[in-house]
Parts: sequence; structure tokens; C-alpha cells
Amino acid sequence: MLACVLFVVFVNIFNNGTWASWGLALLATALIIFIIALVISIFITDPLRSLQKKIVAYRAGNASIPFEADGRMHEADVLVEDFKDLLDSSAAQCADLARRETQQMQFVGDVAHELRTPLTAIRGNAELLKDPDMPQEMREKFCDTIMGEAERLSRLTNDLLSLQHIEGDNTVLDMKRLNLKDVVAEALDALTPVLEAVDAQVEITGEAPDVLGNEDRLQEVVSNLVDNATHFIEPGGHIKVELYGISGNSVIAVKDDGPGFGDVDPAMLFERFFRTDFSRARNTGGSGLGLAIVKSIVEAHDGTVEAYNLPEGGACFIVAIPSVI
Repeated sequence: MLACVLFVVFVNIFNNGTWASWGLALLATALIIFIIALVISIFITDPLRSLQKKIVAYRAGNASIPFEADGRMHEADVLVEDFKDLLDSSAAQCADLARRETQQMQFVGDVAHELRTPLTAIRGNAELLKDPDMPQEMREKFCDTIMGEAERLSRLTNDLLSLQHIEGDNTVLDMKRLNLKDVVAEALDALTPVLEAVDAQVEITGEAPDVLGNEDRLQEVVSNLVDNATHFIEPGGHIKVELYGISGNSVIAVKDDGPGFGDVDPAMLFERFFRTDFSRARNTGGSGLGLAIVKSIVEAHDGTVEAYNLPEGGACFIVAIPSVI
């Protein structure tokens, strides 16, 4: 339509041939171009203005503002999608920070609770020892209690330091090719006094493909799982460590013939300071961090750890780590 108008105007100018006509034509052309440019600019900038208004509203605190592409302008749609991705990433980071802060506060509270009990016991028994008329037999009993609680504090401290080191942001494990049967055998050798104390019958069966791992840390995994089993089997009970490979993973399965862990969610077993039988774990001196340490070490090896109750009774803990060829 505009082209037709310009054509008619220039035909008249060509026929008339006056300078005034030429000036009028240029003026009309400039006006038409201005109108066209104005319409185009409005069409182009409207999606950008709409996005800018949404951003202003969002910054003012209206988090319900929808950021969706409307298809009017490709470049504006790209900006909307980029901004939406940025908001989603920011929201995820904020949620992660909030979760970490909550976990940290809970962890500090749990540690304080775990420290309070042995410290209270040590203080109470130490105060009783101040009685000069106390019989020697009672004095020795209170001293044994103090020493036992001090050892528990020491184990708790070591476990906390171990967990902090494993989960440290800058922690880099020294990895090498390992035969899991050798790892299990060495871990069990180190646990000989513990196993003999409960007359545990331990058996290693099967073979598993080699893995790329840290020998000390994987021995710690086996040690914690087997030690955990000794807390729940009866004297003379059985602990079986099975090795096998499946779906590209090397598996360590630690089974016992104890009572299992009941109806507890298996994932909760690997939470810090979680215990299925609080009083019994207290008596065995557990810190409540052994399985949490296992989980952290296994995940540092890109592996997984799970637990389930055996149909015939007892518990089974399965560690799966990627195999190497």
C-alpha cells in the first residue's frame, strides 16, 4: 500500500517537474519512512519492555511473575529463556544453601548432644571419687567408667575428623587399582581383637573385579560395616562378606545373622548419629557415625551403598563401586 502511494506521488512529481513538488515528495517520503520505523520499533521493543517490566516486578519481590516466551520476537524469547534458566539456577542454589545451613545446624546440635552424655558421666563419676571414704572397689568402678567414656569421646572425635576430611571440598583421594579381596582380608585382620571378643564367625566368599580406589578408605568401609555387624550378632554369630561383579560394578556385601534393623527406612541408617537401638549402641560404645562415614567414602568413589533386611533374619549392607578393566 505504501509502495503504491509513493509510486503515485513520484509519477505526479515527474509529470509536474517543479522543485516544490520534489520537496513535497521528499517530505512525504520522510514522513512515511518515520511512521514505518516507529511501527517497527514499537513491534521490536514491546517484548523487551514487557520483559523489563517483569524483571522490575521480580526484583521488587513478586516471585510469582511467569517468564515464558510468547513467540513475538526470537531474540526476546531467547532472553526470556536465558533469564528463566538463571532464575531456576539461582533458586536451586538458594535451596541448596538453605539445606546445607539446616544440616550444619542439625549436625552441630547432634554433636553437642553426643558430647554432653559422656562429659556428664565423666563429671559425675569424678565428683563421686572425691569422697575420701569410698571403698576401693567402688573407686575402681568409677575410674573404669571415666576411662570408658573418655575412650568414647576419643572415638567420636576421630570419627568427626575422619568425616570432615572425607567430605572436605578440597579432598582428593589417592587412587590406585585394588583387588577387593585383599582389601577385605586386611580390614578383617585389623579387626581380629573385635571379632574374637564376640567370637564372631567370619567368612569371605567370591571374587570381584578390581576397582580404582583408595586402599585405606575402602578398608575403613569394610571395617565399619563388619564392626557394625558385631554390635548386633549374638556371641558366636556369623558375618559373611561376599564379593562379586554385576552391571559394571564390583560389589561388597556384608551380611550378619543378627536381628536386622526392623521397619526403619534403610536410607536413615546412613544418617549421622542415627541408631536403630539407642541403648544397645550406647553399650557398645558406637559413635553413630560409622555408617555415615561408609556412605561418604563410597560416594567419593562414585559408588552406592544400600541396606536391607534378610528374609531369613539379619541385615545386609551392599557397597557397589565401578569396576576397572
